[in-house]
Amino acid sequence: MKKNAMIKRLTSRITVIGYCLLVIGMLCSCDDMFEPADENTRQLEDLTGESVYVHGVLLYAYDRLPYLTTTQTDIATDDAVTNTTNSYRTMALGTWQSDNNPMSQWDQCKDGVQYANLFLSMVEKVSWAPSSASKQQMFIDRLKGEAFGLRALFYYYLLQAHGGYADDGVLYGVPLLTAPEDGSSDYNQPRATFADCVKQCFDDCDSAMALLPGVYEDVTTVDAIPEKYRALGANVSNYNLVFGGKARNLLSGRVAEAIKAQVALYAASPAFREHSGVTSEVAARYSANVLQRINWELDPQGNIWYKNKTKLEPNGGEMLEILWREDRHKNADQERSNFPPSLYGRGEVNPSQNLVDAFPMANGLPVANPNSGYDAHNPYVGRDPRLSHYVIYNGMTYKNTEIATGKYAINKEVKDNLENVPTSTRTGYYLAKLLREDANPNSNNLVEQQHIYPRIRYTEIFLAFAEAANDAWGPTGDGGTGHSAYDVIKAIRERAGIAPAAPGTTERTDAYLEECKLDKTKMTNLIRNERRIELCFENKRFWDIRRWLLPLDEPVNGMKIEKIDSEKDPDPDNLTYTIFKVEDRVYDNSYQHYGPIPRGEILKWSKLTQNKGWE
Repeated sequence: MKKNAMIKRLTSRITVIGYCLLVIGMLCSCDDMFEPADENTRQLEDLTGESVYVHGVLLYAYDRLPYLTTTQTDIATDDAVTNTTNSYRTMALGTWQSDNNPMSQWDQCKDGVQYANLFLSMVEKVSWAPSSASKQQMFIDRLKGEAFGLRALFYYYLLQAHGGYADDGVLYGVPLLTAPEDGSSDYNQPRATFADCVKQCFDDCDSAMALLPGVYEDVTTVDAIPEKYRALGANVSNYNLVFGGKARNLLSGRVAEAIKAQVALYAASPAFREHSGVTSEVAARYSANVLQRINWELDPQGNIWYKNKTKLEPNGGEMLEILWREDRHKNADQERSNFPPSLYGRGEVNPSQNLVDAFPMANGLPVANPNSGYDAHNPYVGRDPRLSHYVIYNGMTYKNTEIATGKYAINKEVKDNLENVPTSTRTGYYLAKLLREDANPNSNNLVEQQHIYPRIRYTEIFLAFAEAANDAWGPTGDGGTGHSAYDVIKAIRERAGIAPAAPGTTERTDAYLEECKLDKTKMTNLIRNERRIELCFENKRFWDIRRWLLPLDEPVNGMKIEKIDSEKDPDPDNLTYTIFKVEDRVYDNSYQHYGPIPRGEILKWSKLTQNKGWE
């Protein structure tokens, strides 16, 4: 059975770690070298005597974090296509099945739940700091808090990927396990309701928040130490050892609070709200709690954090925009995958015309608005500044190179043109977001740069608040939080450079935003569009389309650019722009807004129910 195999795998891994450390200990003891112990393997019940082994169980849970660090799932949506073949592309072309599901979180996150449960069952039995009562309690609290938060996170991702309505009309989540399984466990467990799974996520987040500091940072005085630890004799050095800045990238109280807000928004979305037990008002307040921690301060450079060279360096400090992130990595992998071929890239992720059309004009009006000033014969002039930050389009200068994606290019050696070579764009666009323009993937002149990938950005939480607040209280209602959906979207659009003030003035007039604040439905659509732009290529779009119950099967379009007469008219500006269909999206809107339970699990366990429509 798969779960038995997982437990055996865990025991095997811990045994290997134990064996390696035991060998190190043997090398420090002559007696042990010549007279080794009779038994040098360890079982789970032996681990509580040595903290390093038990901590390894928690690290295995961290190893199962479900975050993707490259743009992948967007190519299964209307935001992008790829010029290579992978499981996300084939899924979007009609192969998505319960036994062929690249979006599945079943194995990885259920493993994570098991490791978290196993750790929680042992953490209080371990001597983490036997010589210090205060350090012992602080370690127990921090490590328990991390485990609770991780378990909530794993269940959140399981709900995203596998929650849905079954044939009996019940909205289900996944089997809800809060204790570790072993060889004697009954693995034939039914799915808990979606509402019960959400409640468990909330409870785990609350438990984590009660045990963890909001952020990990060093203190300088005893008075800054919580009273419960001072009463046990904690000093500054010991407190900083456990809760100080060196733990910054571990799951903190603020991260747990953000996970709770994410769960609430998902549960309050149109696809789930009827039976999730969570309202938009609750979701708005949970997001507001997170934002209050930073005084509702929006990072002025938060939408282009990946260009902040100083902050990306190891000693550059933390960005206001990033709530939780991966460790820094120095490489040119993203650039190698996504730069245009003329810049030694493979051009794998191609933004769609659909996404490009979502970027408004710089005056804030949608391109489809007859008063926007959009020129179909010069479509990239006067646009939202974010477009040139996130997408490389025809004629744009990138890395001091003019990128020509049109079919007209005179220089046949240029490979960036539409469908020129296998690594060329299929849509007329290349990816710019997340990439370091100062990196060089050319193996003959390789320049690697520091990268980080945010696990949670504050902009995401701002947008979550705006979405839920608008639904709960309307565009300008604040529910007592002091902020409204209108306030948040105005700040985000101002940061982007939308509707800039006229020269010599400070007055900005975002006419479209002012129009939307008078109409809840228009504001809903604007918020969703801002989310689409701000979070593009961060693996959010697929889940957003589904939770909003939007059509999954929107065809993906591109832009073909040609000269009117390439032989007689050499003027490069005399171009035609034609939108064309690049690729269909083959999904079934009647049931595929809810992902499947893996078919193999359904066949194994009689109590598991499948979501409606899936085999």
